[in-house]
Amino acid sequence: MSTPRRAPRLVVLVANGITGDSRVQKTAIAAARDGWDVVLVGRSSRKKGEPERSAMGPIQVIRVPVPQTLSRRPAREHRVRRTLTQFGIPDKSALARYRASHQAWLRSQTAKRNPPPRAWLRAHEAVHQFRLRAWGWEQFHSTQPLPPTGDWRTDWPTLLDIDLAFGPVLEELEPDVIHANDINTIPTAAMSAARLRARGRGCVWLYDAHEYVQGVAWPKPQQASGVRAAEREFIGRADAVVTVSEQIAEKLQTEYGLPKTPMVVGNSPVREGIRSGAVTASVRERAGIAEGVPLMVYAGWIGKERGLDTVIAALPQLPEHHLALVSGRMTPLLEELLARAEANGTRDRVHVVPYVAPYEVADYLSSADLGLIPFQRTPNCELSLPTKVSEYLHAGLPLVTSDVQVVRAFVEGHDIGETFTSGDVAGFTEAVRRATARRAELAAHISEPILDDLSWERQSSKLLQLYRDLSGVAPAGPRDVPWTVQERPVTAPSTGTAEPRPLGGWRELGDTPIRLGLGPANYAGQAAAFARAICRDNTDVSVQVVMNKLPGSFDYPADIYLDSLRQPELDFQLEQLNRVLSQYTHVLVDAFMPLFGQLNGDNIEGDLPALRKAGIKVALLAHGSEIRHPDRHQQRHEFSLFSDAPDGIAAKLRKKAERNRRVAEESGLPAFVTTPDLLEDLPWATWAPLVVDVDAWACDRPVMQRPRPLVLHAPSKRWTKGTDRILPAMQALHDRGVIELRLAEGVAWAEMRELVRDCDLVLDQFTTGSFGTFAVEAMAAGKPVVAYLSEQVTKTVGGDLPIVNATPTNLTSVVESLLDDREATAKIGLASAEYARTYHDGTWTARQLTSFLR
Repeated sequence: MSTPRRAPRLVVLVANGITGDSRVQKTAIAAARDGWDVVLVGRSSRKKGEPERSAMGPIQVIRVPVPQTLSRRPAREHRVRRTLTQFGIPDKSALARYRASHQAWLRSQTAKRNPPPRAWLRAHEAVHQFRLRAWGWEQFHSTQPLPPTGDWRTDWPTLLDIDLAFGPVLEELEPDVIHANDINTIPTAAMSAARLRARGRGCVWLYDAHEYVQGVAWPKPQQASGVRAAEREFIGRADAVVTVSEQIAEKLQTEYGLPKTPMVVGNSPVREGIRSGAVTASVRERAGIAEGVPLMVYAGWIGKERGLDTVIAALPQLPEHHLALVSGRMTPLLEELLARAEANGTRDRVHVVPYVAPYEVADYLSSADLGLIPFQRTPNCELSLPTKVSEYLHAGLPLVTSDVQVVRAFVEGHDIGETFTSGDVAGFTEAVRRATARRAELAAHISEPILDDLSWERQSSKLLQLYRDLSGVAPAGPRDVPWTVQERPVTAPSTGTAEPRPLGGWRELGDTPIRLGLGPANYAGQAAAFARAICRDNTDVSVQVVMNKLPGSFDYPADIYLDSLRQPELDFQLEQLNRVLSQYTHVLVDAFMPLFGQLNGDNIEGDLPALRKAGIKVALLAHGSEIRHPDRHQQRHEFSLFSDAPDGIAAKLRKKAERNRRVAEESGLPAFVTTPDLLEDLPWATWAPLVVDVDAWACDRPVMQRPRPLVLHAPSKRWTKGTDRILPAMQALHDRGVIELRLAEGVAWAEMRELVRDCDLVLDQFTTGSFGTFAVEAMAAGKPVVAYLSEQVTKTVGGDLPIVNATPTNLTSVVESLLDDREATAKIGLASAEYARTYHDGTWTARQLTSFLR
């Protein structure tokens, strides 16, 4: 075995968006730790354009747009008839909006002092019902797809589109090893490896079958035929086959006549770090359940085959037990389960709690008492040990599982839980009672050998050896890459600097598949900036930016300005109801504010039922004090802004933050925060960085060349920035002639840019532990910024954040050190401009929102 001149390259290939696929990410990290040059290639949410590039430490991450060229076949339907029957209602989401719009119109008409005649309302209702029936009739009678042929190229040409997009990228990378995850990548891996070998480039590939393809209930017969045919054609050409259980391995070898039994690499969590004390999130705390109250937990995907209806049906017979459902988002099935719990009187004991990062799951679950696996007996559920088994056991939880083959054998063989017949409510009830009574005994059987075998460190070691055996090459040595490494944006690889990507305007709401509403807070113009970033990177999205505005307040760009004083008026409320429900497919709700005025209260919580009924996807966007808890913030930060808040403000914001956090937890909606410190208050949220027009703020004026540098501080409110804490020290430097201090208060947004461009140094905030829009704008202008940053913020954003960290107590010495080494300070300004372009030009923010904008 030889060691190549460069580190051997591994491409980990997957046809999804990578985010959320813990097996794929852990595979890449394990190989990077082993010394491989790893490239993780996945699918972009975009349909066209250049691949998106980012990094997870030393791991390159490439997401490739896949145009739907061959998979988009021309419709063979009666086009004239369809135009008549579905005029203005092109799809199901449009149908939901049409229904909601009609209901809103009906409510507004009947609320008038002089309502129209009933005959007119009945006629309008008859037309509405006729259109609904015509739409449904057309859907039923539309031409059905052709029957499967058994040729994957014909039955499921999506695989060809994936190959056309992924293949050239893969071949340009010239990997030594391709690790193809799941069935959708098997044609690409096989054909790209063959093309590379034909060019004289040694390349081996392995197929990682995450599930038993023949046993999946595929939604379309054409897809079922296509993926099965693709596996049949290419699995024998793989240099190795890997799968997740011995049972699937045996089936694959038997069905395809493979010369060797596929290697089994089970789905398991990373053991390093579990029970280290680094994770403080608790499922019991999130559910609001006291110690000693029996708590069952189910973590993972919520699908019909997961058998949670059995659990809900059994809760009336388990009056002391509570149930925590760890779910990433609210889905129709989850809503149905909660409705069943409401109907049987147990809703108060069912708690929906958010996801956490994969490396936090075991610690997060450890405060529960029992882990549930109530699966139905479907082929794939029968044939593998799901990741949640390992996660429950590393959390120290005994299991209650249905009689699915592999899990039942494992649980009964090690006596680490109780089993029941799938779908049997009485059987589940008795199993929970037995497991609760035996909890300590069962937990004691979760032994060290079990945990060692069910760890990713153990399972991935087999993969790393397989890479060596197949390729005949080995990395020079291991690298220090943490298992918790986070994905970050990168600058353009060709030049080492990020290319300008002007924001421009946003695409006005129109005839696009996704019609997004953004607002109604628009703090510091961020809703408008998000709109520009989203539209620049997503051609299938149009946006309407809405801003609540008091007379005389600053104007930020928006499509619609709503008079905040009209929020209580019924006509205003019905107008907003009709506008939102009739136009949007998605809405990103700013600062938890309601969308329909105060029709349903002063919080978005009251509007959510109508939005769900209309089929509108909703996400939450938090900016600051609407979610930042005053008490917790004061505990963490010596100079917390809440210590200086005017009387009554902290109490008011405490109430608001607690309510908004409850709404975020209970709604199960995707949540985003614009500043990283807010992850302390919404730890399951995603950081979508603040967006600024970096080209508009860019400035080539040199800094730190004046004998007396100009230092700018621009508080919107003094108590939120810590102005009164830092002003005496800075005024002293000003009086000594060391600096020229400029305090900008009450300055309009349009005038602030010139003030920033003209200064040498910017002082941002010294109370929150993070950085806001003004700091990012200053960085975009190439100005060194000084602010107070918490340890959590610096950890979240990474070590390349160029903001100079200071507190009110050491600010004088920090500023003096910047003045003493002016050349180094000027370089901080250059690094600041580069950082702003990399993180805050909107590219990364749009990327963070892609999972919501689907």
